[in-house]
Amino acid sequence: MKKTLIAHSPDADDIFMYYAIKFGWVDMKDTFFDNIAEDIQTLNEKALRGEYEIVAISFALYPHIRDDYAPLRTAVSFGEGYGPKIIKKKGTKLKRNFKVALSGEHTTNAMLFRIKYPDARITYMNFLDIEQAVLNGDVDAGVLIHESILTYDDALEVEAEMWDIWQELAGNELPLPLGGMAISRSIPLNKAIEYEKTLTKAVDIARKHKEKLSQMLLERNLVRIDAPTLDKYLELYANDESITLSNIQMQAIDKLYELGYKHGFYDTLVRVKDYMIPTEYEELRKG
Repeated sequence: MKKTLIAHSPDADDIFMYYAIKFGWVDMKDTFFDNIAEDIQTLNEKALRGEYEIVAISFALYPHIRDDYAPLRTAVSFGEGYGPKIIKKKGTKLKRNFKVALSGEHTTNAMLFRIKYPDARITYMNFLDIEQAVLNGDVDAGVLIHESILTYDDALEVEAEMWDIWQELAGNELPLPLGGMAISRSIPLNKAIEYEKTLTKAVDIARKHKEKLSQMLLERNLVRIDAPTLDKYLELYANDESITLSNIQMQAIDKLYELGYKHGFYDTLVRVKDYMIPTEYEELRKG
């Protein structure tokens, strides 16, 4: 059997969307799946180096790896009226050149932040350390992602919502593209199609058995949050819209790339649909 490694982040939505495979609810012929969890910027950096065949990435990274990876249509996370939060200590006022902690150079929130706050002084750190850095006064503000948007300390307050910044920059009510999966173009096309189908099925089954799967994750201490927070968080970032990309989600990704190109983050204008696995290939083979 071929061993296939899925690299994803340690946050609850990625774990939830993968573990139907880990628990044996979904499988693929002649394939043994294994997984590794690393913070999103580490995953982004390793994708830039082509280290993983199937890897979770920030959507903002994709144009940089378009020649080496195809974006998968499944296991996607978007914000719909919510998203990362810029937080600071309560009662403080930020200067124009405030010092801020971001979770990584290639994250979606970092790109949007840099467009909105060009004079801010940025430092990058693991997303798990950002809240404490603000509390300690090491930085004036930080952008919280993942579960921390629901659990941050009472001594902190929200300066701005990334959702509002996205709406201002995008100019309409598109969902906020945060993260997805990418698959190496070194994988044969027929096999890549099979991987995408398997991962889509895993997310679909996870959603259909959300209560049971959540309980198993909690019992095994595979997530960092309690049951009520997990339930709320999954409805934000591992919901029914995570199973397969919709047309409106693809429009949102294209708008993100348009903004990135306009502001000099990318060397070319990318349309996400042009880089996806061509599933029509399977029908041609059958024909």
